[in-house]
Amino acid sequence: QVQLVESGGGLVEPGGSLRLSCAASGIIFRISVVGWYRQAPGKQRELVATITSGSSTNYADSVKGRFTISRDNAKNTVYLQMNSLKTEDTAVYYCKCGMNYWGKGTLVTVSS
Repeated sequence: QVQLVESGGGLVEPGGSLRLSCAASGIIFRISVVGWYRQAPGKQRELVATITSGSSTNYADSVKGRFTISRDNAKNTVYLQMNSLKTEDTAVYYCKCGMNYWGKGTLVTVSS
């Protein structure tokens, strides 16, 4: 069983930065692929970035060069550093562990 809690969302102006955190319980977290996904209003949920247990990373083309995913296994936490934010990054951001475990999401709003 894994429980995921996202935090760090909020309102930011275009060009600004935010860092999201995904804190997990459960030892399986440390050996699992963890991903950040997002869902904008009226759109399907989409993959943003993933990180393996060995810290290999993968990014959606839309965020490459702006977002960085990282993990601290000692803290059971995965981060998403988001820089140069755009209005189109506005969405609820979700953390996913393995195939089955999702957090409840944190809202990111990019607006002037």
